[in-house]
Amino acid sequence: MGIQLQDEIKKADGFLEAGQPEIARQIISAAYDTELESKDLIFSLWCCNFWIENGVRINSFTDPFERGEELIRTWKTFIKQMQDHPIPRNSNTPYAVQRGVFSAALQNYVKLTDERDPDIKAEVCRKIGLCYKKFGEYETARNCLIEANATKPGVAEVLAEMADCYALCGEDRKAKVLFREAFFIDPQRIDLAFLDSELICCLIRQVVSKGYTGAVLQEWIPVYGVLFGVFNVKRELRSTEVGRLKQEIYAKENESKDPSSDSSTLTPRLINLYFWLIDHYVMTHEDSASINQILLKIKILDPVIYTKFKQ
Repeated sequence: MGIQLQDEIKKADGFLEAGQPEIARQIISAAYDTELESKDLIFSLWCCNFWIENGVRINSFTDPFERGEELIRTWKTFIKQMQDHPIPRNSNTPYAVQRGVFSAALQNYVKLTDERDPDIKAEVCRKIGLCYKKFGEYETARNCLIEANATKPGVAEVLAEMADCYALCGEDRKAKVLFREAFFIDPQRIDLAFLDSELICCLIRQVVSKGYTGAVLQEWIPVYGVLFGVFNVKRELRSTEVGRLKQEIYAKENESKDPSSDSSTLTPRLINLYFWLIDHYVMTHEDSASINQILLKIKILDPVIYTKFKQ
């Protein structure tokens, strides 16, 4: 690729980053007239067209929160569709688009920082944190997520995003604790598409390689997180938490007896609950009979997981 073409693409990337895909397309189209075979131009033109086509719908939202949400939803669609459009080597265009999208989303979310409803406030802080994370400002993002968790503690998606930021800041121990907690509370609420740290992405790739997708994938991640040593930083449960854990196990065991139940998600969920109970028994020096009873339940549910866990 010639220097002049590089300069034109760089100029277009600047407008994409500024949230002006129409101007970026004008630059790319002019260069395209003389560089018909350039993969960089073809990819950049596709990016411009995507955001121009979706921009009308996004801008139709007048509420700042809804517009921010629509930007993020559209970003997820963009990432999926980008898989069908090979990214040229060393292309900066995806990052330019990312900064443009999340800058625009941030501008909308910051208008709501005075929100008093704790549910909305926590979600706004989470989304502001997500935007900063996508800029690479991990410490700022982490602080926003800490505020979200203080506003409404124990929300799975907040804890997962916070864990991601800790991992990106190089604090793996804190990240492991929070990831384990988040996937225990509710794996289905965690949006894997927005987790960026290699700590969790490597685990996700390993579980995906086993053929799991969708909701089933979400449930198996904490199980393999234990087996692969990622979720290996643990804490002692409070007495009320132990009671709730046992109640949930009882409920899930009863649910599993129903022939119409979905074993594909129920089995990994139960196994993860059993892992937590075993950890509790180990930390409190419970007699081995109690631990062996839980191990037997795991063996009946999934002999392969049982064998891996015992290794």
